[in-house]
Amino acid sequence: MGNPLLTFWHDAFGREDDERRARRVALRAAAASAAQASETVFLVMRRMRAPLIVLIGIFAVSVLGLTLIPGEDPEGRPWQMGFFDAFYVMSYTATTIGFGEIPYPFTYNQRMWVTISIYLTVIGWAYAIGSLLALLQDRAFRSALALQHFTRKVARLREPFVLVAGYGRAGELLGAGLDALGRRFVVLDLDDERIDALEVGSFHADVPGLAADARDPGHLAVAGLNHPCCEAVVALAADEEANLAVVMAAGLLRPDLPVIARATSRGMVERMRAFGSPSVVDPFDRFGDHLRLALRAPASYQLLTWLESGPGADLPSRATPPRDGRWVVCGYGRLGRELTADLGAEGIPVTIVEPSGDAGVQPVDGAVAGAPAEVGAEDAVGFVAGTDNDTTNLSLVAAARRANPSLFVAARQNRPENAPLFAAMEVDALLVPTEVIAHEVYAQLSTPLLWRFLRELPGRGDAWAAALVDRLTGLCGRQLQALWKVRLTAVEAPALTGWLASGAARLGDLLRNPEDRAEPLHAVVLVVLRGDEALLAPDDDLVLRPGDELLLAGWSAARRALDTTLVVDAVREYVVTGRRVPSSWIWRRLSRPAAAPEETVPTAPTPSRR
Repeated sequence: MGNPLLTFWHDAFGREDDERRARRVALRAAAASAAQASETVFLVMRRMRAPLIVLIGIFAVSVLGLTLIPGEDPEGRPWQMGFFDAFYVMSYTATTIGFGEIPYPFTYNQRMWVTISIYLTVIGWAYAIGSLLALLQDRAFRSALALQHFTRKVARLREPFVLVAGYGRAGELLGAGLDALGRRFVVLDLDDERIDALEVGSFHADVPGLAADARDPGHLAVAGLNHPCCEAVVALAADEEANLAVVMAAGLLRPDLPVIARATSRGMVERMRAFGSPSVVDPFDRFGDHLRLALRAPASYQLLTWLESGPGADLPSRATPPRDGRWVVCGYGRLGRELTADLGAEGIPVTIVEPSGDAGVQPVDGAVAGAPAEVGAEDAVGFVAGTDNDTTNLSLVAAARRANPSLFVAARQNRPENAPLFAAMEVDALLVPTEVIAHEVYAQLSTPLLWRFLRELPGRGDAWAAALVDRLTGLCGRQLQALWKVRLTAVEAPALTGWLASGAARLGDLLRNPEDRAEPLHAVVLVVLRGDEALLAPDDDLVLRPGDELLLAGWSAARRALDTTLVVDAVREYVVTGRRVPSSWIWRRLSRPAAAPEETVPTAPTPSRR
């Protein structure tokens, strides 16, 4: 826009118009998809039109015949049955109830007609029931009903939820983590069996799921893309083109929503980032970053993997990959390229091996390609089996360990069912791409504070991370119990308002046990967010301020105790000062100190009158 006036007009009103236009497009997509679902049901129901017409025709002819055939009253006089009586008689006759002949006994002509009507209605019911059973088995009809049911369940959601497109192994792990946090989520997946598994899953709340193609914007709209309670979109499908379609639809229809997508190629990452600013998770790149972190700072890597695993995870062992010596990387695919670049950045020589036996070319400076028997694993210090075949990786690990039992071995596990084999192999570092994806997405969705902490963790040094691990294990044990966030505001922490305003609110005083303030709570503050500043693992002398956000890790009992301190004035008073004060109005009235008696002023005696 070269015209300054047009530029000003676009800056002032253009963005709002763009948002309204995106909202209208999203609403149209949702309305079109919902209309399609309703129309599909009615189209399928038309298959019952012929059986219903046959039944209604048989019933109408039977009723008409009863009204035309004359009967007799008890005196033998002719009697004509009315339409209501005929309708009543055929209603209990056609439904096999059979009350009897009313209001008078039937003549032989009437009984003959009723007999014919009975057989006709049996034929009509058999035809209708057969058509109904065939309809219930029809795939299109079941899909339409599932879409209608799914649409109603999503429309009834009144709490924030996450839209998950793709419910493979990574989606299952993410869903379990979200459910443990009490977060709702909605699932789209092409596989019917995965959606059926949601119905029998042990979730705390109902999980709406639909077997549909997430590449269809209409399906995304029905799944809640335009729902006001949708707080994030996660694309975890195995097909990266499907993930790109989800990112594209979310970026165009709901640009305000955070989007997290799975991708394993740099080209796909660039294509996704053309639609807004999605967070792209590449498991191979993340594994390479983790390996570099483990090489430089083993304690930092231990803490990062522990927190990313979520509540209930045991403290992983502190691996120490060797830095001095040559590494062998088997398989120069996506993982091999990332590891070669990361190890090369650390100044570690790398030998690349193609298990197929093809020597190939030297992809990086100083690397030698060749078959496994030619690379000399006996003088290497590290070995990576990174092909896309689990059987090949297991055989490579076994062969490398036979050649050099002291090797540091890393392996890639591609299929979840092979987990027992890799566990029995006892590799030093195991890459399961689905778990890496699930853990990182969980870290981003569980709370932004945790993601902020994990991003800044590597820059704090290994000694700092080791001290924090010791602090966590000393107070909370070797199993991560709970992660939660606290906002020091008048709404969430009303009992702290005056204390925070005094400027003497120390973090150590807040983290005391309400039952015995001499004991600290079994919780550690991982980060304090103050505006744009993040204070990682602050000490007890930190002075808290109004509006601070705290991320804590610890026991669930410590969380409940801290919640009590935040809202009950008497508990806060005891935790901070050690003075117990009455907490209820009655006890405050009874414990109020008695008023001092008023001082009596002596007066002069009154003279008596005689």
